[in-house]
Amino acid sequence: MASLNPFARRDERSRSELATYRTLSLASYAAAVAVSIYYSVHSPHGRHAHRIAEQNRLHPTAFSLNMVIVYVYWAALFFSQSSYLGNLFAAAPQSERVRSATAVGSHFIVNNVLHTFFVLLFTTGHFFWAEVVLVINFLNLSSLYFRHPLVSHPRALVHTPAVAGPLAWTFVAIYWNGAIMVPHAHSLAMRVLANVFVWAILAYGLFFVTIYADYSMGFALSVLAAALGTGQFLRQVIALQWIFAFVVMGVLFVATLAIALPSWAGREPPSLLVISQDSERAPLLADN
Repeated sequence: MASLNPFARRDERSRSELATYRTLSLASYAAAVAVSIYYSVHSPHGRHAHRIAEQNRLHPTAFSLNMVIVYVYWAALFFSQSSYLGNLFAAAPQSERVRSATAVGSHFIVNNVLHTFFVLLFTTGHFFWAEVVLVINFLNLSSLYFRHPLVSHPRALVHTPAVAGPLAWTFVAIYWNGAIMVPHAHSLAMRVLANVFVWAILAYGLFFVTIYADYSMGFALSVLAAALGTGQFLRQVIALQWIFAFVVMGVLFVATLAIALPSWAGREPPSLLVISQDSERAPLLADN
């Protein structure tokens, strides 16, 4: 049964499996990019249907985001995912680059499909089902993260575009879309809850930064916290939410930088979780 499970961890894939991964990865990526770009510019048909930024504007909540920063985030993420596809389409089918890419390939395909469905549901005003899709994708990406540790794959070519970037966005999007979905989002009780839940972004980011020394997740969540803070400041100056969001961004950015600088200098970054890089990296990758 393991040979039939596309999520199973295997060192080698057959040529037919590799061809399937390549085809589905490219097709799902193209669909995710095309749908995201199209509905960033055009509105779908329907009474409650609007383009992405318009839905964000028409449904202001304590988790409304600044769409300029969000669009820059997704442009960078889509661009970085092209490097992942480059690994997948590397010339040698059994090269370490291809093995590393195919190891996370099934989750990458599922993420692209679910992201496409989310955009379609969000822009047509089906926020409940959009939330369901986000939660499913969060489970998919969380499973990917913990089944394929950071040290198992190249950070820039696989981990950031296929794991950390999508996971950070999905976590924040659950709050963004969820706040729109919840009735009476402008009540005092909901505003107080939002002031509490905004700190979940910091706790979630610090978990990956301190436990896994994963500065990719830290920087990604810092950018999204900046999108939240900017969006809230432009929406309502006299409020706590944008202050809290910027505090989250600042603390997370500084903590992430403290982890990233030693790594960039070639030293082992401080981490509460000690993972044997030799055991985790083999047999997928040689040291980079």
